[in-house]
Amino acid sequence: MERMTRRRAQTLLESFNFAFEGIIHVLRTQRNMRIHFLAAVIVLVTAVVIGVSKLELIALLLAIAFVFITEMVNSAIEQAIDVATTSFDPLAKLAKDVAAGAVLIATVNAVAVGYLVFSGEVADRSSRLLERLRDAPAQITLIALVLTIIVVIGTKAYTGRGTPLRGGLPSGHAAIAFAGWMAATYIVDGSHRFLISSLTFIMALLVAQTRVESGVHSAAEVAYGGALGALVTLVVFQVLA
Repeated sequence: MERMTRRRAQTLLESFNFAFEGIIHVLRTQRNMRIHFLAAVIVLVTAVVIGVSKLELIALLLAIAFVFITEMVNSAIEQAIDVATTSFDPLAKLAKDVAAGAVLIATVNAVAVGYLVFSGEVADRSSRLLERLRDAPAQITLIALVLTIIVVIGTKAYTGRGTPLRGGLPSGHAAIAFAGWMAATYIVDGSHRFLISSLTFIMALLVAQTRVESGVHSAAEVAYGGALGALVTLVVFQVLA
């Protein structure tokens, strides 16, 4: 009897070990899973900082778990299909597309839940931040812009690579995209500011991501370009507003 109990305990422990190994494998091999994991950490830390309610926290946890589960199922389906067939099969492609669609639905749902939970608090804080930026002395912003331009020119001269919109430091596409985000944030007023600002910020991030994935720019060049574009637009609005 004691031996059977010990064997069951060992079997249960092995099951947990296998489950954790599966999670670790997905994190190591799947880039999207790592992105989801990082986003989940940021969301949960933000939730703790701003002090969301218990029901809001439950909604966030369910949305995060839903994304993780669909991503892992998607990875399992893809690997099982790759093992089962070595040639192109329309049904295999369809199965992968359906699994990827499930991940997309879960991700969109998580974004919607996050927006509903954080929109009010983040909108209030961002509005206060923008008001403080508007009230900041223009001279300080101009000095920061001049220093940024000096660093950009020095880096371009040192590396000798890239054109204004292709390659080199900084990324011109990222600079333009984040300039559009800053402009939209300033132009739109009232209750829709947070929504419009969030959408344009996401689009700017997607532009920056395409530059990195295409191999034209590194992540540092894209980040530098985005910061520069946002800063230039901030200066323009401070001077002309």
